[in-house]
Amino acid sequence: MITYLLASAIRLTVAVAVSLCVFRTFWEFLSVALGASAQVLGPRRPGVPDPRIPHVGSEPAHRAYWSHLMWLDARSAVLAAWAGVQHRLTADWLGRVVMRLLRGQQPSTGLRYNHPLRRVLTRVVAPGTALGATSGALLAALVVSLVFVVLGLLLGLVLAAALTGVAVLRVTDRVGHVVRSIRMKCPYPGCYRPFPLAVHRCPGCGRLHRELRPGRYGAVWHVCACGRRLVTTSLAGRDRLTTRCPHCDQLLPAGIGGLRIVHVPLVGGTSSGKTMLMAAAVAGLHSWSGEGRLKVEYASKDDRRDAVELNARLNGTGWALKTQGGHPRAFMLRLAYGRRRRLLYLYDPMGESLRDAAAVREQQYLAHADGIILVTDVLADGQVRRSLPVADAERADAAHPSEQGPLDTYQRLTGELAALTGRRRRLPVATVVTKRDALDRIDSLRVPATGIDGWLVNIGLGALVRGLGHDFGATRFWSVSSFAATGAGALDSEQRRAAEPVLWLLARSGLRVGALLTHTAPPGAESVDVPGPRSGPLRDRSSS
Repeated sequence: MITYLLASAIRLTVAVAVSLCVFRTFWEFLSVALGASAQVLGPRRPGVPDPRIPHVGSEPAHRAYWSHLMWLDARSAVLAAWAGVQHRLTADWLGRVVMRLLRGQQPSTGLRYNHPLRRVLTRVVAPGTALGATSGALLAALVVSLVFVVLGLLLGLVLAAALTGVAVLRVTDRVGHVVRSIRMKCPYPGCYRPFPLAVHRCPGCGRLHRELRPGRYGAVWHVCACGRRLVTTSLAGRDRLTTRCPHCDQLLPAGIGGLRIVHVPLVGGTSSGKTMLMAAAVAGLHSWSGEGRLKVEYASKDDRRDAVELNARLNGTGWALKTQGGHPRAFMLRLAYGRRRRLLYLYDPMGESLRDAAAVREQQYLAHADGIILVTDVLADGQVRRSLPVADAERADAAHPSEQGPLDTYQRLTGELAALTGRRRRLPVATVVTKRDALDRIDSLRVPATGIDGWLVNIGLGALVRGLGHDFGATRFWSVSSFAATGAGALDSEQRRAAEPVLWLLARSGLRVGALLTHTAPPGAESVDVPGPRSGPLRDRSSS
């Protein structure tokens, strides 16, 4: 009899549990789990902070959803689902419904049944109710767990796709820089350092972004703390943003990340005519810009101001002040010829910067040089001066010759340049003989119409010509009167002649401006390419 009653109780308990689980508790707990997850992930009210979004750190941008918040949301959803199921099971079903049944009370209201038979029946179904609620909770938890496993796999695929996209965009951006030979370097003295990525300024709030590239803050764009979207690649227009150097925090020229930089230092002794030659060359570039496909503009307001101040002085006095200060700031121009563009850095250092090897080593911008303009004042050479008669020597003194001879300047430069660049034999050198107006007044030094390298050999500077041919990849010779190319009444033809060394170096960087060199064949300024040691013996090859 006892065995029969026990078996009947078990069958009743199982029947109640199965019925309750199948028809109610499983669906109830599943709904609770999914509802709790949805509530955690659901939209927030406007103006109310979303606790899922982490605070912005040192980088003023929100982390990309896939890199951080996605996993926080997944974790929150899992915890919310488990917490909802646990609370409904323990607090509602086991803690309230089952306990009321065991006490003979109504499960919904808690009122005690008056009839003894009802109280007995409620106590009999209480174990089945507890088992049905627990079974439903476990079954719902199992189903939800499978859902979250599938969700985790999908999130893993999303993460893999995002990381792949980041890698592809980074590689594409990097390959684009390599193909276009874009290597960003600071133009300011005391820095001159290269950097792979500039600091970008948000145009909305002015915050500085140091990691504006495909990464954890976003693949295609970053969302600034102010809510503005900032693109992450050069191809998408990142280079249109205002940038700063990541090392010295100084303002960089616009478009620095999308343009190949051509570094051209003007090397010469004090009073050799570097500054006037640079002013003449810049004027010549602007002269070409007014007619042909060559487009020239100042890279910054500072460059425009410096050019205006220098031109004002040249118009007033006809002479440039001696270059002062320490290391030079690059004078920057943006140039375009056809579809190709360049950012030109022109360096005008003090003549004293080449007084000895130690001073040359401090000129760190030389390490980035893509070509050199060797400013040659032949009147500063001792051998040339000693060969002049008294009357010509007085004319030479009136031209304010440099304190340092061109051969001395060259030797100090070439002695340290290999250590600074490691590629001296590939560098082109534009050798410019300055003060041609003074030389033409000295019969023994009158510049010929052709063969300037041969003329240098004849007046005693053969060692300079031979050294250039031996030590560098290529050299070309010009003779320019910067006095005639600057100031009031400047000659347009002489300005363009002064720009030719710069155009030649730009042409060697891939900017196809060689056609401009063939348009002029200035008398007294014919230029000659001299091949380096791997190109054969020293000889005239071409003229312009």
